[in-house]
Amino acid sequence: MTTPIDRIRSYHGELTSVRRDIHAHPELSFHEERTSALVADKLAAWGIEVHRGLAKTGIVGVIPGRKKASGRGIGLRADMDCLPMHERNSFAHKSQNDGRMHACGHDGHTTMLLGAARYLAETRDFDGTVNFIFQPAEEGLGGAEAMVKEGVFDRFPCDAVFGMHNAPMLAVGKFAIRTGPMMAGGAFFDITVVGRGAHGASPQAGIDPVIVASHIATALQTIVSRNVRPVDTAVVSVTRFQAGDAYNVIPEQAVIGGTVRAFDNENLALIEHNMRRIASGVASGFGATAEVGFRVVALPLVNDAAESGFMADAAAELVGADNVDRDSALIMASEDFSYMLNCTPGAYIRIGNGDEPGGCQVHNPGYDFNDAILPLGASLFARLAERKLART
Repeated sequence: MTTPIDRIRSYHGELTSVRRDIHAHPELSFHEERTSALVADKLAAWGIEVHRGLAKTGIVGVIPGRKKASGRGIGLRADMDCLPMHERNSFAHKSQNDGRMHACGHDGHTTMLLGAARYLAETRDFDGTVNFIFQPAEEGLGGAEAMVKEGVFDRFPCDAVFGMHNAPMLAVGKFAIRTGPMMAGGAFFDITVVGRGAHGASPQAGIDPVIVASHIATALQTIVSRNVRPVDTAVVSVTRFQAGDAYNVIPEQAVIGGTVRAFDNENLALIEHNMRRIASGVASGFGATAEVGFRVVALPLVNDAAESGFMADAAAELVGADNVDRDSALIMASEDFSYMLNCTPGAYIRIGNGDEPGGCQVHNPGYDFNDAILPLGASLFARLAERKLART
């Protein structure tokens, strides 16, 4: 069986250089100007039709196959943004932008999709149209949702859309996927508690928002244990607490914030309802007020049954059936590719980033994408297009 991997391996060195260049110049959500320009320039150099400016910095590259008029189309998506964190690595391609880091592997995802684009532009062994979707702002600011709202699938029709994410602690040469819910929907919340300020030595004169917010933070932990069904899975985590500026002043307000995760929209709505009820009730009991801001940043990611099987089969062609886990564990983290899957059938897969001792998970200041997997991920993207748009 002929697969794209040998040809793509012939320019592995170039892909590695591109990936490391992107890693060294990370850009935050909706500010991926340099990355977007690099992607557009590469696509254009390979003779690929380039569309800029979707969701500010998003790019779509379009390659027609041998029979464009077949009416079939496929979408292949990668994310481009970095995280607002400091990198602690010391290698030559470490971040040159202080306080910004590719700690989730989006530099690798972008490069793998570029590798597939080059290969498909050279071979065009398919009928129909391949749409390469380079998405901005995956890290909590809604880049996928923005592209959907701006009509990415109206302008670039796709019968199916596919995405991929690296998986630390999964061996190189392995893939993991599952049918149905795979990753949790996610929301961020902020609760502003307003009390009455006073001197720290005269608490009777005030309403202490720090005490109120602390009780709210504790009470929020009852939502999952007492409101969500025990057979369901959900998380409510308070991750921020901000109040006061002086040792001897009871502040006027306190703000707590955090994240919520659940595998269906009904539980996300249930958690929001109970969060508002608890925050208001606890604050009222102390004589304070509480205002809740709750925003969904990613829907639950649900893989289409047929497309999940199709993607797993394509991966098995590259690495063998024994190296593709078709029933991988649920993942509590979120991924805004879910917005694309919500309107177009498709699937999302994890590609092993390596399980060597000393490796670390994503969102860690010591993380780095494994360049060894660039040809493998690019080959899977390319093979999906060739199989989905097989010549007739």
